[in-house]
Order: sequence, then C-alpha cells, then structure tokens
Amino acid sequence: MTAPATPAYRRLSVEERRTQLLDAALGLFAHRAPEDVSLDDVAAAAGVSRPLVYRYFSGGKQQLYEDALRSAADELELCFTEPPVGPPTERLGRVLDRYLAFVDQHDTGFSALLRGGSVCETSRTTAIVDEVRRAAAEQILLHLGTDGAGGTSGTDGTGGTDGTGGTGTHAPAAPGARLRMLVRTWIAAVESASLIWLDEEKRPPAGELRDWLVDHLVALLVVTAATDEETAAAVGALVAYEHPDGPVGALARRVLPLVNAAAHLR
Repeated sequence: MTAPATPAYRRLSVEERRTQLLDAALGLFAHRAPEDVSLDDVAAAAGVSRPLVYRYFSGGKQQLYEDALRSAADELELCFTEPPVGPPTERLGRVLDRYLAFVDQHDTGFSALLRGGSVCETSRTTAIVDEVRRAAAEQILLHLGTDGAGGTSGTDGTGGTDGTGGTGTHAPAAPGARLRMLVRTWIAAVESASLIWLDEEKRPPAGELRDWLVDHLVALLVVTAATDEETAAAVGALVAYEHPDGPVGALARRVLPLVNAAAHLR
C-alpha cells in the first residue's frame, strides 16, 4: 500500500516570511499588551527560531511592534473607506460595523494602544495612531459633503454632486473649524465608547452600539447646525438623501415628542 505523499517543502520568499512573522505578531498583540509579548512568543507562534525573527526585525521587539502596528493601522483605515452610495447614515453604519469588528478582533491590543502607557509606546507609534484618526476624519467629512483634504464632494447617494453621478461644479472649500471640531469630537467619542464597550464585556451588542454612535453623530450635527451655517448646509444635504425608515427618520420620531414637551420654553 502506497503511503500518502508528503507535501513538498517550499521555502518562503523574503516578503512572504516577513508577512508570516507580522501575522504571528499581530495575533499575539491583538490579545496581549505589547510588554507581555516576547520575541520567543512570536517565534513560537510562527514556528520559526528566535534568530530568524531577528534576521527580519533587527530592531527587536520594538521594530516588530511598530511594523505590526503599521499593518493593523492600514487595516483599520480601510474600515473607514466606504463608497459614496446610499444614504449617508447607512454608509456610516457599515463603516462602524467594520470598525467594531476590528475592535472585537483586537480587543486587548486595541485597549493597550489607545490607553497608552505601554513601554513600547513612542512618538512613532503615536504618529501612526494619529494618522488613522486623520484618515477617519477625512472620510467622515467626505460623506458629509466636504472633502477633508480641502475640496467638496457630493452626498447625493450617487457618487456625484449633481444627482446624476457627475462631479458637479462646486468650488473647492476646506471644511470650517466648527465642522472639523465636530467630526474630531465624534471620533474621540467613538474611541472612548469602544474602550468602555470592551471593559463592559462587549455589552451592549455591537449592533446597538453602532446605532447609538450613528445617532450621536446626527445629534452633534443638529446641535452644531443651530449656530453654524456650514454644518446646517451639511445637515440639509444629509437629510435630503435619508429614507423615512432610516436612522435619521427613526431618531426624529423618538426625539420630536421630547422637543414638543419643551415647547413652552421658547
């Protein structure tokens, strides 16, 4: 009887081996604080020797952590990338679904990263995290009808500004200070809520947290719109492309009775 064939050994390329080591490190950093992960741990997880890890990461654990963080940051930035199609709050819901799935998969590492204080924290790791925050802010501003990099774009749900999928003719304009502050404030709130969610053993369910965070952004927009013309225009454009049974409509139906109850305060 012929024995089963043993798969032929294939030597990994330099890039494949580096990716393998980074993946092993990411798996460990996702569920342990950086200081609790050693190069021996990474070598064991990858099934290689410690000297091989050093060959690819001569800077030791610090270099490995920073490179793994860069890889995770690239993945996290992708969470915020969403085609400009459909009602803005539904797009935001999809973004948050991906973001919360990332937080869920990298729970301990995510907490250690955002809370700071790790022995592996440096100006470089802080800069990587800030890059993700800036990228997230630009994407949110884009879906609010303002190009975070200094131009304008549509919120018509078709990818354009004229309702037909075209590019429109709006003159470029950078987002104002109030709108930028609003978005950065919301992103900080999302980070804080994510950390509390992890502390509370991921309660409430991710779907409920997502809906609450969408409502939170809508509420910030409405409050700011009361005193800022640019934000008021963004809210007007957003509402124009929402469905009655969507997040904005549902929030309006819940809030209107409260507003009406305060009518005597006008």
